[in-house]
Amino acid sequence: MYSSNSDTASTATGTTVGTVGDTEERTRDRVLNAVLEDGPVSAAELGSKLGFTPAAVRRHLDALSKAGLVEVKLVANQKSGAGRPSRRYVLSHRGQTKLGNDYLDIATQALKVLGDAAGEDAIRKFARDRFATMEIRYAKAMDGIEGLEERATKLSELLSSDGFVGYTRNVEAKVSKALMRSVQLCQGHCPIQDLAREFPVFCDMETEMFARLVGVDVRRLSTLAGGGHVCTTHIPVGRGKAPLRAEKRTRIQFTKMERPR
Repeated sequence: MYSSNSDTASTATGTTVGTVGDTEERTRDRVLNAVLEDGPVSAAELGSKLGFTPAAVRRHLDALSKAGLVEVKLVANQKSGAGRPSRRYVLSHRGQTKLGNDYLDIATQALKVLGDAAGEDAIRKFARDRFATMEIRYAKAMDGIEGLEERATKLSELLSSDGFVGYTRNVEAKVSKALMRSVQLCQGHCPIQDLAREFPVFCDMETEMFARLVGVDVRRLSTLAGGGHVCTTHIPVGRGKAPLRAEKRTRIQFTKMERPR
């Protein structure tokens, strides 16, 4: 009898502990997804969005950080650039992988076979075709939007709808000339990050697509595939929309550290 009661108590306790653990894991996943959607994001902003106390948010962020799923980035004041940089949280590569798709491993292997059999031109054509259908959809949605900044904003919204967590940031130039105004098109998540790391041509084709859609020179500043915490594309908005041939107006610059291997 005693033994039976002891087993029952132990089982009940185990169930309670398991339930608490499951709840903690689900809550932590909510925090992780919020970092994905809003990162770089502060702990206070996460607390406000999720309805958590500051202490609760930091506890979950500390756990995610120890697990290697999120990283802390020091971000300067976007408006003035003055003051101490704020602590912002972003997904790490491991966090990106956790939220990624298993099919990418298969796709990567398939492209390697394609490259071995038909050469790099075949991979480039595959990447170009992949973005062609996306570009058609985006072009229709952006039809009638004339302002460069408005086009960049709409492009970020379309990217978000496809899982890239897009947003724009205004960049204040250190000069008074209106022609120097620009925005940064950012992508907080890349569903094909590991694929792009292996085959950087996907980043190249995406950047060329951006240039055609907004109609001006664009410059890729960083990529998730290259180790950046976001994909960032520089778009000058202080000039009129002047469509040019994509290969002439698109400048894709990678540092040695960014260039995927």
